[in-house]
Amino acid sequence: MWSLLEGTAWAQGGVAAGAQGSEYGTLIQMAPIIGIIAIFYFLIIRPQTQKASEHTKMLGGLKKNDEVVTTGGMIGRITELGDKVVTLEVAPNVRVRIERAQVAGPSPYGKAPAAKKEA
Repeated sequence: MWSLLEGTAWAQGGVAAGAQGSEYGTLIQMAPIIGIIAIFYFLIIRPQTQKASEHTKMLGGLKKNDEVVTTGGMIGRITELGDKVVTLEVAPNVRVRIERAQVAGPSPYGKAPAAKKEA
């Protein structure tokens, strides 16, 4: 019976000594976690922050008489600009007030088609 307990003690001592001396083992174990974090950063977080930065820059550049489309799909011409609210004219004498953040971007539909050069 004593030999059984003695063997168990040696087995546990060997595992503990091996775990303490291996600094590279913990780095290797952490490598997949670090890789996943890097993938999330480059594929999800960074593109979203860049897109938000571009949207903020576009909102800062809005001016009167710009034709824009909202996130809801409404197209209109800006008649009044405020810090938080934009007034759009969506039809003659029909004005709608929306939050400035809900402007998705310039409308591609309101621009006149470019004149084609004849060759």
